[in-house]
Amino acid sequence: MTTPIVRFAPSPTGRIHIGNARVAFFNYLFAATHNGRFVLRFDDTDFRRSTAAFAEGIEVDLAWLGIAPQLTLRQSDRSAIYEAAAARLRETNRLYPCYETQEELEKRRKLQQARGLPPVYDRAALRASTEDRARWEAEGRRPHWRFLLERKTVEWNDLIRGPSHIDCASLSDPVLIREDGAFLYTLPSIVDDIELEISHIIRGEDHVTNTAVQIQLFDALAPERPTPVFAHHNLLISGAGEGLSKRTGSLSIASLREEGYEPLAVAALATLTGSSEAVRAVRSLDELASHFDLAHVSRNPARFDPADLAALTHRTLSLFHYDDVRERLAAHDIVGFKAEPFWLAARSNLSRFDDILEWWRVVEGEVSPTCEDEELLAKALELLPPEPWDGSTWSQWTSAIKSATGYKGRALFHPLRLALTGKETGPELAALLPLIGRAKALQRLGANGGET
Repeated sequence: MTTPIVRFAPSPTGRIHIGNARVAFFNYLFAATHNGRFVLRFDDTDFRRSTAAFAEGIEVDLAWLGIAPQLTLRQSDRSAIYEAAAARLRETNRLYPCYETQEELEKRRKLQQARGLPPVYDRAALRASTEDRARWEAEGRRPHWRFLLERKTVEWNDLIRGPSHIDCASLSDPVLIREDGAFLYTLPSIVDDIELEISHIIRGEDHVTNTAVQIQLFDALAPERPTPVFAHHNLLISGAGEGLSKRTGSLSIASLREEGYEPLAVAALATLTGSSEAVRAVRSLDELASHFDLAHVSRNPARFDPADLAALTHRTLSLFHYDDVRERLAAHDIVGFKAEPFWLAARSNLSRFDDILEWWRVVEGEVSPTCEDEELLAKALELLPPEPWDGSTWSQWTSAIKSATGYKGRALFHPLRLALTGKETGPELAALLPLIGRAKALQRLGANGGET
């Protein structure tokens, strides 16, 4: 395989949701796996709805997910290139003007359906005379422009769906340019794919029906170049079985970030769900790429349930080494010699990363200890060993308490946990006790019965 070049091409008409991120990850990981290039292209030719703020928001969302494009461009900067391509199509009679209004086209479609015919555009504009066009122009009409399809079956080998084909005789000639001169999605997309030498187009299966038209455009504009390879993957649906929409904010990346989910958990669930690969926690996108293969993608819809994301976030945090989170901890002033052992002690008790702050308070701050058994705590206070402490201190201390009191199991450990941390559950106290230190342990054990 030559060096692959892929692209993620969102329209900046809203923030991206998890379904859009799935497309981005499929392309990004495919490029990473094959030492390729990943291009971010903003399809912003819809000037009424596209905004710079949405484009900036999408870049922020992708950066949070760990996706770094090698090139970013905007179609709004490239109109001259599309105009030149349209001119070439006109010269070869593959782009022709049409003067029908939307009302006229809709009436014609209804008549065809009433006669049991497919609602395919009948190419009436090709039969219009010079006089007809002049009259329409005089009436103030402006043409929209359609691409003249060859009435043939277009075939391609889809990397996910296998051998595929569409009979173009069943399709209407697509409109490429509106009456106001604005380009629709198709022409700029194909022109850019040619200019950027895109080798693989990996996208959702909702674009399958566009593929035959686009292949014909590739052939018309760049017959000397190989057509990109297509891969159409299954779509994500919500846990309730609904489709996702960036306009409603459904499972938006921004909302997932605000709710505290880990980006690598989002990446793993978005990428691996709906495939034969088991969804798993990973420490890096490189590790995720090693489990990614287009051949493993199912043809059935892939369900994305935030409940699964919560569990995967917990498992992801549990995997992280200290170096994976060093900068994030430092941002919360969790630094110094305690930082690494503290992270290793607390990481398996986190639902969200910010939960770490509560456990840091247990180690370094003030807690409200609970006295469940005053007699036991008094003996524990008496038997508290001198420092230095290490990972064996907890075992030695509780063994001494057990011998002195006869307490064991929950009756022994639960009152000590409540006194030392103020919490019912939490990290292993064998790891936490040396971080709390003897001075705080004395204070918390003696809060209800004096101090030794």
